Amino acid sequence: MHVVEFQKAPTYEAPGHLKMSMRRLQGKEAGPTDSIWIGLSTIEPGGGATASASEAEKFYVLLEGSLVVKAGQGDGRTTVLLEPLDSCRIAPGEFRELRNESNEVCKVLLVMPQQKP
Repeated sequence: MHVVEFQKAPTYEAPGHLKMSMRRLQGKEAGPTDSIWIGLSTIEPGGGATASASEAEKFYVLLEGSLVVKAGQGDGRTTVLLEPLDSCRIAPGEFRELRNESNEVCKVLLVMPQQKP
């Protein structure tokens, strides 16, 4: 078993992420993994992630607040509002944009595959 206490979970930064604090809960520098890593993002009002795509599949689970997610390819992008315990999958290569348009902080659990070196 590998336990990571939240207060000791390593923080990290990612390009294009604004008004966000991010912690790795498992995997990468937070500990060993064979397949995935898990992070927690706290997004301030007006914050989010700019539109981008990656080769990694992503899963988001909204824990608190509300979050606008815009995703898709080309002109076929869809916008949804996630509420607590809603989740979404972003496919490899799919563009996604995250925005906290509320006046409250939101918290999002992120699950992604561990990239092999």
